[in-house]
Amino acid sequence: MEKLHLLVLVLSFLFGLALLYICEILWLRPERARKRWRKQGVRGPRPTLLSGNTQEMKRIRQDLPPAQKQDINSYTHTIFPHLLLWRETYGSVFLYSTGAVDILYVSDPAMVKDVIHCTSSELGRPIYLQKSRKPLFGDGILMSSGDIWAYERKVIAPELFMEKIKVMVGLIVEASVPLLEAWESMLDNSGGITEIDVDGYMRNFSADVIARACFGSDFATGEEIFSKLRQLQKAISQQDTLVGLSALWKYLPTKSNKEMRELQREVRLLILDIASRGNSSNNNNSSNSNKSSGCTHTAHNDLMRSIVDGAHQCPSYNGTAEDFIVDNCKNIYFAGHETTAITATWCLMLLATHPEWQDRARAEALEACSGGTAIDFNTLRQLKTITMVIQETMRLYPPASVTMREALMDIKLGGLDVPQGTIVQTPIAVLHLDRDVWGQDAGEFRPDRFANGAAAACKPGHMYLPFGHGPRICPGQHLAMVELKVVLVHLLSKFAFSPSPGYRHAPLFRLTIEPGFGMPLVVTKLT
Repeated sequence: MEKLHLLVLVLSFLFGLALLYICEILWLRPERARKRWRKQGVRGPRPTLLSGNTQEMKRIRQDLPPAQKQDINSYTHTIFPHLLLWRETYGSVFLYSTGAVDILYVSDPAMVKDVIHCTSSELGRPIYLQKSRKPLFGDGILMSSGDIWAYERKVIAPELFMEKIKVMVGLIVEASVPLLEAWESMLDNSGGITEIDVDGYMRNFSADVIARACFGSDFATGEEIFSKLRQLQKAISQQDTLVGLSALWKYLPTKSNKEMRELQREVRLLILDIASRGNSSNNNNSSNSNKSSGCTHTAHNDLMRSIVDGAHQCPSYNGTAEDFIVDNCKNIYFAGHETTAITATWCLMLLATHPEWQDRARAEALEACSGGTAIDFNTLRQLKTITMVIQETMRLYPPASVTMREALMDIKLGGLDVPQGTIVQTPIAVLHLDRDVWGQDAGEFRPDRFANGAAAACKPGHMYLPFGHGPRICPGQHLAMVELKVVLVHLLSKFAFSPSPGYRHAPLFRLTIEPGFGMPLVVTKLT
């Protein structure tokens, strides 16, 4: 009996310690951190235990007026209504909680400038995001931090410098041919006018460019990879809606988690197969690589070759050489394909709804195509109107709508002491629509605001962040811009676009801002 009594006491004591530990982790420690923030003047909505402010987020979203949900210029009110409401209430810097983590929201221009100029050793990718999005990105360049990120950038970025992109223009033009032929055939069979859901076609075109330019294969070879990564993207976006619980949810033996693991396995095998064939091709053809003219297959295996070579030299990667190859290829497939395709889709929608700008862009496109000469890099560089259209599209619908960083050490941002472990959120989509920065017409499509370049389009200039800024600026920005210019020149010189009566404007956040119900447009063949 005494032993039983002693066991009960021990168990009670251990249970009490466990409760104290849970209380310390979930409430006392975060509350001490919030108290330090309040002393610095940083406020925010008061969180509840376990769920943080997630219930309030849901309530704010449900209470949105119907008119706001349909406003073409106010999609941020639909996707991020809680951020906009809290910004009005607490200012441009505030603290809120997802239940698992506290997040420091930063839209103050001075603090944004400090954030984007921090080094990778000061601000890195949040650990909780690395875990929740590991199936899609692994430890590749989009999700890594510190020395690993610096090494990956050293391997990948040189293959995407402008000098490399210049010789890819012909290859990108070739990738546009199947798209143009498909649309011309559809229009010839329908009297010269028909409705086309352009979203899927832009994805296929962009996928073909990345497959050819970065991995030396065509779209048919990479099609399965793109499809599976798209499925992973949707699955991860659904888990992200669980906010604080997503980190735990992924360990449960659910049907969704099993499917994600299977997709991961299949993508891995496909990428390693391409890497193996590409490496074999390089070895067999290296002696002839300098004899071919134009855009050679071998020349555009340079990125894959760099990744394969780099995989065997990374001093501190969290995995094997095969993991390095797979993770970084997945990152390039996603970033180079998904974001560019979405931007092209929004470009066409905005031109369809603004015919005066479509006419101006078409005049420039026809001039670029005049004489039947092939489009080259110098031609693309002279496209002022189309460049402005792309820049304005990325302002209204930025490829990366939100950036999240974690303080890897104690740092200072805008006079605030930011302790190690703090999650810092920069809402790019909100910054790009800020009337204090862009003027009262911030929600309007006005490409001419970029007539004197991006730096002069807003004040301060660092508030325009379509590709990020500072040390972590997107290394693929030049490829993306060239690809967008090529496809817009070809499409505008052959087709006219107008809105479809069936289009429903409902942008969704799936790691990028994309059309929730596709992008049907009425397409007319030009004579």
